[in-house]
Amino acid sequence: MKSNYLTIAGLLFVGLLAACIAQPADTPAVLPTLESALPAASTEVVATEPQGGQVSYVDLYEQVNPGVVAIIVYYQENDSGQGSGFVFDDEGHILTNYHVVEGSEAIEVVFSSGYRVIGQVIGKDLDSDIAVLNVDVPSEQIHPLVLGSSEDVKVGQQVVAIGNPYGLSGTMTLGIVSARGRMLDSMRESPSGGYFTAADLIQTDASINPGNSGGPLLNLDGEVIGINRAIRTNGEDGVSTLSNSGIGFAVPIDVVKRVTPYLIENGQYDYPYLGIVSREELTLGEREYLGLPADVQGAYVISVLEDGPAAQGGMVGATNESTYIDLPKGGDLITAVDDQPVRTFSDLLSYLVTHKSPGDSMRVTVLRDGSQIDLSVVLTKRPE
Repeated sequence: MKSNYLTIAGLLFVGLLAACIAQPADTPAVLPTLESALPAASTEVVATEPQGGQVSYVDLYEQVNPGVVAIIVYYQENDSGQGSGFVFDDEGHILTNYHVVEGSEAIEVVFSSGYRVIGQVIGKDLDSDIAVLNVDVPSEQIHPLVLGSSEDVKVGQQVVAIGNPYGLSGTMTLGIVSARGRMLDSMRESPSGGYFTAADLIQTDASINPGNSGGPLLNLDGEVIGINRAIRTNGEDGVSTLSNSGIGFAVPIDVVKRVTPYLIENGQYDYPYLGIVSREELTLGEREYLGLPADVQGAYVISVLEDGPAAQGGMVGATNESTYIDLPKGGDLITAVDDQPVRTFSDLLSYLVTHKSPGDSMRVTVLRDGSQIDLSVVLTKRPE
């Protein structure tokens, strides 16, 4: 069982920190949307023409689908799996999730035209679950998708997903943005235990199922605002029911745009590291126990990693033993970074992942013993 703390410890790599949040046994699990390959894949389009609306879903689909690909992954012992992806640029770079191609022996990329080619992984980011493939194909097969901005995404706006669920390539589904700023465990373990955390994910109720992993989440202008990554599912042990339950998660495109050029050039991306352990939110009872004002929001610092950036900058973690749900007293409450309000730990991670790099200085405002204090922290590279 994972712990109740989000470990930014050796983490806080741009907001992708070691995070381990305990879930009750009946809590739905969050699963990657990679699907085992089926014997045959047919094409199914779930698209609806709007009635009197400004957008034609048919036009959107015909505009975008040529840039969406199905990905078939071959493993040892004749095992295989499948996911989705999309064309990133004119150079033949394909974006998908890392978990789609993890452990693969060979990767087959299938374009909407039916053209098939072998793809090579040239860059991977386990923290945000992104991988870049390179393919050598005729220019007429290359249709890069337009990248939008996830910063402009609003809860309630309509979105569409196009991908390869259950081997049904070219499937388009419609929904809305359900929430922003969600967090999931990344695929990389932290040196101190637990996992780093992927931050600022987009939550959507657009139907996303196994096989959708790596495909685009788009606004109604046909711009990519995220890469579909995972779904939340119910069932025994959280894994017996793999169909969509209306809760899907996508990596925000602003993170993708920041990371991908490094993956193409260097094969990897280095996230900033703060070096603290925090928790996402505090209840009123916990605030009262810690002596924190009920009307002041922030990220409570459970501990500060020795010799880390936060420690070097003078940040203080909790010091007193606790008998209250393992929540020690005495830690700083981070209320702002670079004058940007921090309401929850997720806000802090989102800011780091989209705005900061190793070597950057960051002003951290904390509440300590009832007084507001400004600290200067120099972020370092997330430890391997």
